[in-house]
Amino acid sequence: MNVLIIGSGGREHALAWKLSQSSSLKNLYITPGNGGTRSVGKNLDISPTDFEAIKSFSLQNNIELIVVGPEQPLVEGIVDFFREDPEVNHIRVIGPSKQGALLEGSKDFANQFMKTYNIPTADFQTFTLETLDEAFSYLERTKPPYVLKSDGLAGGKGVIITKNIDEAKQQLKDLLEGKFGEASKKVVIEQFLDGKELSVFVLTDGKNYKILPNAKDYKRIGENDTGPNTGGMGAVSPVPYGDDTLMKKIEEKIIQPTINGLAEENIDYKGFLYFGLTKVGEEPYVIEYNVRMGDPETQAVIPRIKSDLLSLLASIPEEQLDTETIEIDTSVAGCIVLASEGYPGKYEKGKTIQIGPVEHAEVFHAGTKSENESLITSGGRVLSVVSKGNTYEEVFRAIYKNAEKINFEGMYYRKDIGLDL
Repeated sequence: MNVLIIGSGGREHALAWKLSQSSSLKNLYITPGNGGTRSVGKNLDISPTDFEAIKSFSLQNNIELIVVGPEQPLVEGIVDFFREDPEVNHIRVIGPSKQGALLEGSKDFANQFMKTYNIPTADFQTFTLETLDEAFSYLERTKPPYVLKSDGLAGGKGVIITKNIDEAKQQLKDLLEGKFGEASKKVVIEQFLDGKELSVFVLTDGKNYKILPNAKDYKRIGENDTGPNTGGMGAVSPVPYGDDTLMKKIEEKIIQPTINGLAEENIDYKGFLYFGLTKVGEEPYVIEYNVRMGDPETQAVIPRIKSDLLSLLASIPEEQLDTETIEIDTSVAGCIVLASEGYPGKYEKGKTIQIGPVEHAEVFHAGTKSENESLITSGGRVLSVVSKGNTYEEVFRAIYKNAEKINFEGMYYRKDIGLDL
């Protein structure tokens, strides 16, 4: 099978690494890919949202399956584009339709969906600039911390949490006045849920689903969860408190109602679905949906899937996921992110990367590219170091030992990932 992966991050390298192990794979392409994906497939110079160029390449190279990594092409409707074009509607795209992608593309849509189908989430209300005074009154009636969420995609920066009412009001005003353009023209104010976070991933064909390994990621740039939010500085899988009892509640109260609700709404959803959850007491609540795999959680989850991932994905278009079995490795997997100095703020690119011989670990690339036979940095999150073992201690000992064999100017990583477990 000829497969095209769309995206350029650590998530896409992990997916490419896994798919490259399938006996059903003929050719693997990644667009645009990074300095690491070229070791398992062929990189292309095509933008993830240039649907016409993706169509042209797919026709010329007999692409049979497209796996979409990031959210932007899904929110912009790549699934609909291929489905509605008679020249390429035989090419299957793994991901939701544009309407299904609203679960991530619009916080208000997601919250209203959960409300309709009685899926446990925080109390919320949505406001616009025209209802700013009402929003201020709502904040005054709300207990801190105050949670503000831009309705649309804001590159992972659209959620603001503060305990200060004056700061909350100022941030709300800035958002509604267009701090993130169209993405923050509507803002959802939510009740703060105080609990333990975990991420649960599902692969669905619209009728059937398979639950993938759960995980936890670490968003803050600084140790002990301090400093600004990032795209993620590390991850672990599984989460010790994500036991069978909790997972049963998650499946019955959250996963099944979500899959059934999508079917009830006639929303075409064939792909990955991410549930960002908080365990409050003994009960799970949804913080957010993502319509793709998380990054860096993918780097910790994918190595624990023993089954042929391509076989699983190939069953989705014909709604035959129920004929597949998924086997999960019982071991622990962990990941830390090596970042550029200054990230998530301003950072320099073009730093030369040296990677020594790693043992008992994988290195997944994200913000890297090849230039004049050298590997250089091209992003804020540069590399992920991933290992697998019997205990969290064993895994992170291996990860940190291997991180010391990697070097680029200004390299930064948290040294406390996994220690809380």
